[in-house]
Amino acid sequence: MLRLITCFSLELYGLRLAALFTGGKDSTYSIYLAQRMGHEVVKLVTVIPEAADSYMFHYPNLRFTGLQAESMGVEQVVEHTKGVKEEELKDLRRALEKTLPSVDGVVAGAIASAYQKTRVERIAEELGLSVVAPLWGRNPAELLREMIETGFEFVVTAVSAEGLGREWLGRKVDKKAAEELERLSREYGINPCGEGGEFDTFVTNCPLFQRRIEIRRASIAWRGYSGFFIIEEASLV
Repeated sequence: MLRLITCFSLELYGLRLAALFTGGKDSTYSIYLAQRMGHEVVKLVTVIPEAADSYMFHYPNLRFTGLQAESMGVEQVVEHTKGVKEEELKDLRRALEKTLPSVDGVVAGAIASAYQKTRVERIAEELGLSVVAPLWGRNPAELLREMIETGFEFVVTAVSAEGLGREWLGRKVDKKAAEELERLSREYGINPCGEGGEFDTFVTNCPLFQRRIEIRRASIAWRGYSGFFIIEEASLV
């Protein structure tokens, strides 16, 4: 039977976990909360899609997640996928199988995406793993402010929503930016955490990191109403 953990539980204390890791704020913050719940994250699982429109996985800058893994001191498992809807789930399952038998569960950073959450739960149940989803059901505006207040530093790496223009690409999300995202949420209906695919992020520093990441060179690719902030060179400092 699947065990879903969304908050602190004495019954399920101290699990060894594999975290679904994109390098963005949600997956990284879910690791932070899972560890504060008393679990140990021993593997980072990163699935790299060929397609930018993957339903399950982030696309931009995934090759630099290795720097984040190194800064956290956690082993990373990398799998590739063509990013075809539903077919990419086989690649996710294959990636999680590589973490067995050293883990008891998987950490998911889903906030409100039932599509992602139900599919992760299905694979976890097939593999006999618990699912820890500490962000699930949280108010996205409050969650974004909480991340910033906790010391998470991250930049916008992709935008694809009305109200989010080219000027957002590469922008650090601080308190002022969070206030603007809340205003845009009221005006355009976007999710302040980007859960609907409105924007992606890349974490450059947080309490989990031993060293921060410095982005040394980057470029912007803009097409019509969406674009990417492409990291070309980065290092731990």
